[in-house]
Amino acid sequence: MTLVRSALFILALVLVTPPYALIALATFPLPPLARYRIISGWSRLVVSLAKLILRIDWQIEGRENLPARPSVILAQHQSAWETMAFQLIFPPQVLVLKRELLWIPFFGWGLALMSPIAINRSRGVAALRAIARRGRERLAQGFWVVVFPEGTRVPPGTTRAYHPGGAWLACASGAPVVPVAHNAGLFWPRNAFIKRPGTVTVRIGPPIEPANRDPQTVNELARTWIEEQQKALC
Repeated sequence: MTLVRSALFILALVLVTPPYALIALATFPLPPLARYRIISGWSRLVVSLAKLILRIDWQIEGRENLPARPSVILAQHQSAWETMAFQLIFPPQVLVLKRELLWIPFFGWGLALMSPIAINRSRGVAALRAIARRGRERLAQGFWVVVFPEGTRVPPGTTRAYHPGGAWLACASGAPVVPVAHNAGLFWPRNAFIKRPGTVTVRIGPPIEPANRDPQTVNELARTWIEEQQKALC
C-alpha cells in the first residue's frame, strides 16, 4: 500500500505542477509579497496531498516562541517536505539556496519568483556578504529568511558542519535567530520514491538575539539547541 500511495502522489504532482507553474509565471508583475502568497499555494497543495495520499501529518511544538518581527530561521534540511511545509507554519519567507535550483523547469521558475536569496556557495566570504545584503532587504520587506546551515539534505540522526550564513545575517541585521528541529526525513527520505506515513514533529526553539554576540557564537547556540532536539526526535 505504501508503494501505491507513493506512486499516486507522484502522479498527482505531475498533474498539478505544470499548470501551477503557469499561474506562478503570471504573477511576475505583482509585488513580492503578493507573488509569494499566490505561488506558495503550490506548497500548501503539495503538503495537503501528502497528508491525504501519503498519510504524512504534522504537529508543531513551541509556536509561542515565534517573535513578532521578521526573523532568521535555522533548521536542519532532511527532505523536500520542510521546504514546503514551512510555508504553512511560518510567516511569509524566503529561502537562502544555491542558485542552480532556479534552473530546474517549473519548480525553479516558481522559486525564482518568490524572492529567494540565491548564492554561489563557492565564493566564500563574498557569498556571506551577499546573504547579509540581500537578507536585510528581504527582512525590511517583511519576509522571514529560512537558512539550512548544513547546506544540503542530511539523513535523520546525522549532522554536518553549520555554515555561518544565517548567523552572519542575524548579526548584520539585528534580527533574531529562531532554531527549528524536525524529523521529516523519517517519513520523506532524501531522494526516495517510497514515503512512509507518520506525523512529522516540528519543534520551534526560543529565539536567539544577536545583540552583543558574534556570528560564531550565534551559530553555535543554534547548532547546540537543534542537535539536542534532533536526538530526541530522530
